[in-house]
Amino acid sequence: MCRLNPKVDFAFKKLFGSEENKDILMSFINSVLSKEEQIVDLELKNPYNLVSYRNGKMSILDIKAVDEKGIWYDVEMQLAEQSFYDKRALYYWAKVYSDQIESGQDYYMLKKTIGINILDFNYLEEEDYHNRYELCNTKTMKKFTDLLNIHFIELPKFKKDYKEIKTALDRWAAFLSKAYEFDKDTIPEELAKDQNIKKAAEKLDVMSLSKEEREWYENDLKAMLVRKAEHRTAKMRGREEGLEQGREEGREQGLQQGLQQGREEGEYLKAVNIAKNLLDVLDIETIAMKTGLSVEEIKRLKKE
Repeated sequence: MCRLNPKVDFAFKKLFGSEENKDILMSFINSVLSKEEQIVDLELKNPYNLVSYRNGKMSILDIKAVDEKGIWYDVEMQLAEQSFYDKRALYYWAKVYSDQIESGQDYYMLKKTIGINILDFNYLEEEDYHNRYELCNTKTMKKFTDLLNIHFIELPKFKKDYKEIKTALDRWAAFLSKAYEFDKDTIPEELAKDQNIKKAAEKLDVMSLSKEEREWYENDLKAMLVRKAEHRTAKMRGREEGLEQGREEGREQGLQQGLQQGREEGEYLKAVNIAKNLLDVLDIETIAMKTGLSVEEIKRLKKE
């Protein structure tokens, strides 16, 4: 498996936001865009820098860039499930759009801005893992402006096997979702045919981290696992409260909540079974990321 998880904040910024990896970022962005929108050059506006990262001076935006046509991009990787991510996505887009000019400058200078949000959780009520939003007239569906484009890529909805991969975005979704399955010497041929994905996998596998960078990566990884554990705990607590409400009050709402949380408990048991099957194949941290269980829970399973 690749030594680093590309979805962890530090690794994502270093892999996609470094000057030496600009071709990797361009390849990913082009996989999201239509054939008519393809780009040939890109300027990073907040390139990865350890000193800035360490001092908390990195932009709140993950990766901000502008192409040769003057179009701006905001690329975000979001691991922790959020109840109001629609608001957050709009805020990120608006920040990139509005920061293009200063007070007193002409509005005509504002350029098209594209937000690309990669989510490690399901948020939209859509079946497809990739969805694009624009501004249009709700009666005629005529586009109001092309200045706003927001993409959502929900990785859990990507269910394709390697043999089912058809598009460049399929390959990138597979890479981000399944980097734990291969290393630089065992990249699936369906991914290796794309030289930029092959380079990305090789970078992750051999990426040289200083002691300080390794600490930042480990801290980000731990924070990710803690957030997932906290979210899972909140769900389980909600299930218990819903069941109790149903028993005590007998109200339909309480019963429905109890049933829903009961279904979530079934998902939890399913995750436990999957984790047990992976104990002899993957390391504890990777199993935790794939199943949503905490490291402590997996350690207990290993002792059983």
